[in-house]
Amino acid sequence: MRLIHTADWHLGQTLHQFERSYEHQCFLDWLLDTLVAEHADALLIAGDVFDNSNPAAATQLQFYRFLTEARRRVPHLNILIAAGNHDSPGRMEAPGPFLTLMDATVVGQVGNAGAAPDFSRLVVPLKDAESRVRAWAICMPFLRPSDLPRLDTEQDAYVAGIAALYRDACRHAAERRQPGQAIIAMGHCHVSGGQVSEDSERRIVIGGAEALPVSLFDPAIAYVALGHLHRAQRAGGDSTRRYSGSPLPMSFSEIDYPHQVVAVDLEGEAVREVRAIPVPRAVDLLRVPAAPAPLPEVLAALQALQLPPRPLPEQAYLMVRVLLTQPEPSLRSQVEAALEGKPLRLARIETTHARAPGEEAAGLATLDDLHALTPAACFQKLYWSKYKDQAPAPLLEAFNQLLLSGEGLAE
Repeated sequence: MRLIHTADWHLGQTLHQFERSYEHQCFLDWLLDTLVAEHADALLIAGDVFDNSNPAAATQLQFYRFLTEARRRVPHLNILIAAGNHDSPGRMEAPGPFLTLMDATVVGQVGNAGAAPDFSRLVVPLKDAESRVRAWAICMPFLRPSDLPRLDTEQDAYVAGIAALYRDACRHAAERRQPGQAIIAMGHCHVSGGQVSEDSERRIVIGGAEALPVSLFDPAIAYVALGHLHRAQRAGGDSTRRYSGSPLPMSFSEIDYPHQVVAVDLEGEAVREVRAIPVPRAVDLLRVPAAPAPLPEVLAALQALQLPPRPLPEQAYLMVRVLLTQPEPSLRSQVEAALEGKPLRLARIETTHARAPGEEAAGLATLDDLHALTPAACFQKLYWSKYKDQAPAPLLEAFNQLLLSGEGLAE
């Protein structure tokens, strides 16, 4: 039996001000072809199907059209969808009765209104093309503290609660399976040691106690299909516990990530082979220059860019990185002038302020220090922290005029 593991699609996401439906459609079309070419028996989507809990109608239509087409092109395909922390549990489960007609299972939450978990929903049989059960899948959604059983334990309550849920689900699967049938698990969580994209992956538990030990997955589980971390990676170095990663970069910090889906071949109760299938990138993300540089160098690099003409949806996104030593009010207009006529979409201008050689960060100010500061002194300190110089007289005069106008309005 062959499984295709994917996660973190974030349909409906925008990259700064640009919507990305074209890129997502390219991925979905490629995935449909891959399911056919790989003779897939099951598709596992481990959370964050959508980028937010209230996706636009067009975004939902894009997803459900994909599911319909996947079932049409691979009639025996098992489809398992676990909600992620970006997904709305209720919205994900609402079309569940219709999805069961195409052998698609969606789990948004483990129980309703504090009810005990229903393991008959969480543990799903996976069938081959001849409708024979070959494996049992634990389809576990993102778990919030309110989803977890209350345990009398000295261990971390969140980690212990998740471990108990997986343990009970694995026991339920073991009771249902026959000899030769594998157990697999899905999860949308942060396993300790995983490499995180700080720009894209929000912390999923208040207090930062979300990192889970890979040991909570029972050795009887042949493969664990994980979502949440956007970088494709093994959890705990184990090739059978994996994050598939996101299929396209969700931020400029993810430019160099290996975007992929994972093909998993099961043989009996064990994994025979795990391999990555690279996802082609429909639209490039560029950072110019590679590291922040002074504005003249940046403008020269932008003017030197030579790119072939492309339709707007295929044009690369650009982040410009500038090192400043003083305010540059016309920065954006200068960058836009350097890019005029080039097939690029300017997504972001990242500014970095130079620090004098040997300079160390200032210590924290006390409350007495802050009370003693006048607005003008605060402005001077802020200017110095960014530009390592005194504020020019015209700028200081403009600030003082702003203060006076504000006082007049307050009176």
